[in-house]
Amino acid sequence: MIRFSGVAGLAASALLVCSSVLPTGAHAEAPSQDNKGWFVPKTAQPANPAPHPAHRQAPATAQPMEDADADDGQPRQPPVLPRPDIPTPPELAKAAPPPTAVVGIISVSEVMRQSLAAQQVERELGGRRDALAREVQKQQAGWRDEQQALQAAVKNMSSDQVQHRERDLQTRVMKAQHKFRDQNRIIQEAAQVALGQIERELVQVIQRVAGAHGMNLVLHSEQVALHVDGQDITDEVVTQLNLVLPTVYVPAANEDPEVLAKSGKMPTTESPEQSPAGKTAEVAAPPSVVRAH
Repeated sequence: MIRFSGVAGLAASALLVCSSVLPTGAHAEAPSQDNKGWFVPKTAQPANPAPHPAHRQAPATAQPMEDADADDGQPRQPPVLPRPDIPTPPELAKAAPPPTAVVGIISVSEVMRQSLAAQQVERELGGRRDALAREVQKQQAGWRDEQQALQAAVKNMSSDQVQHRERDLQTRVMKAQHKFRDQNRIIQEAAQVALGQIERELVQVIQRVAGAHGMNLVLHSEQVALHVDGQDITDEVVTQLNLVLPTVYVPAANEDPEVLAKSGKMPTTESPEQSPAGKTAEVAAPPSVVRAH
């Protein structure tokens, strides 16, 4: 069997169901040659107060620990830490050398681009993603209009009425945001279910095609600068993948993948309505590496 790395990551990148904004953290200075690769965070510098006209003080400069004076006035030296003994590894008996490498290459991104099943997933889930984005924009526009109308009517309302209207609007906004997050989660998990089927099938197809050519090592084409004719198996893998897996099961918009998984009755491509006994599909990540034995 032939093992390859990175299939899950490259396959999953073929479909971006939705985008999320991550909070940005504080920036730090990049390591320079002076600090020899060590990470040096940027220290916040307090604003310098205006100097007194009769007394000016030179700005204080931070000194490294080894340059700071000790109590006796001598420069402080870094401590010499002990080096505990470590075991010596034993000698190993001579083993048989690995077989001669027969190398093939593949472009997983190109396979996913031409995959009929991946195109199906993009059509179905892409439409749901766009519909959700339009609904979010519509709701946000309505909230802005309500907020502006409330601000315009403040002068004709009591403080209690204003607070009641604000709390009501805030409650409805929070409920809508929770609903949108849940819908976004369902779309993402539906993509995981659908792409997981393609990934697992792709592993097997690559093994079969590589084995037919006697290959025992398959590399990503992005890692290869030069190859000869006959080593690229991308087109063969695309043909075989589309033959054995032209479509995949995609949970419907009203189906929660978590509920399906907990029920133990996850439909499969063979039986979209209900899986027969013993053929329940597991939603699991494909192996990241497959080795030749």
